[in-house]
Amino acid sequence: MTDEIKLQEAGTADKVKLGAAIVAVSAGIAAYYVLGSDATWQRWIGVVAGLVVAALLVALSRYGHDFREFVVSARVELRKIVWPTRQETGMTTLIVFVFVAIAGFFFWGLDLLLSWATRALTGTGG
Repeated sequence: MTDEIKLQEAGTADKVKLGAAIVAVSAGIAAYYVLGSDATWQRWIGVVAGLVVAALLVALSRYGHDFREFVVSARVELRKIVWPTRQETGMTTLIVFVFVAIAGFFFWGLDLLLSWATRALTGTGG
């Protein structure tokens, strides 16, 4: 099965919905400050309402549709993952530890060699 990349530009209606969503979020934030003398929970109702309206507007636009398609595609790809067994994970971890130890000894030896060479050439150093 081949996947085709669909590039569709958002229409004017979608851009208007996105603009309205931005206005809704801004109105919710403005309501928080306008209702400064009211209880905190009442102020937050304005913010939440603005976010809900904005989410609905975006969900009904091309942007929301594209996001839903992305989520569905991501879930399909997630099902394709093959996780390693416990034994494979243990062996990989062991190999990583062995190579880290080998690299550590190599760089320790290289450091000793270079510090000896520095002392021999300059008479100073480590």
